[in-house]
Amino acid sequence: MERRLDGIYEPDGHAGPVYVVEFQGQSAPSACYNLLAKIGLYGEAHPDRDVLGVGVLLRERDGPAFPSWARGTDGPLRVTALDRFLTDWLAREPENPFVAVFAPLMIDQEEELRAQAPALWRTVQTDPLAPEVRDVLAQVLEFWFFERFRGLTAQEIWAMLSLVTPIQETCAYQSIFAEGEAKGKANTLKRQLTRCFGTLPTWAEQRIDAADIEQLDAWLDGIFDAESLAALVGPERE
Repeated sequence: MERRLDGIYEPDGHAGPVYVVEFQGQSAPSACYNLLAKIGLYGEAHPDRDVLGVGVLLRERDGPAFPSWARGTDGPLRVTALDRFLTDWLAREPENPFVAVFAPLMIDQEEELRAQAPALWRTVQTDPLAPEVRDVLAQVLEFWFFERFRGLTAQEIWAMLSLVTPIQETCAYQSIFAEGEAKGKANTLKRQLTRCFGTLPTWAEQRIDAADIEQLDAWLDGIFDAESLAALVGPERE
């Protein structure tokens, strides 16, 4: 079995426990079983450590019902949902960039998000953050604006955010949508697919490297809707 851990926190200078973290942005009835499998695989490789699972859901309504025994007080899993506290946290600390970057996930109404978008963008851009931290938060926020406002053109998103720099020159636009050479597009596609589905198999990398610009564009356009690597680029051939 191939399993990818969304996050793992191992003890440093103390006995533990080890925390294995799983994030679920969509409804997944098997999410807790998936997390238990990862705990078991890690524990099998490290039998001298105590291992607990942390499940992070986007919305509480998407929480899996089973196994019911795993989420008890003495169970191996701790499960929480972001919508339990992030909306209130955003209201309490609207100028906290680490909270503002989650706003597009929490604000369901597009008109409300559109109204708040300039302030959210300014929060990330004006906070005294380390430059590398600001770049990461800005890219995440840009990504979610593109995802939430698929019907808007780049110029319309630029106007919505009141950007001084054209959206075409921002990192997220260049990495996902901007025109470029086939090699650059292939590298961009591989980076995005790795984020979505984990380490790419050799056959997938070879297929991407051999694709023409039109095919790469089609794959880049479809990456947000793909449920799996094979669904986007096709299955491995014999």
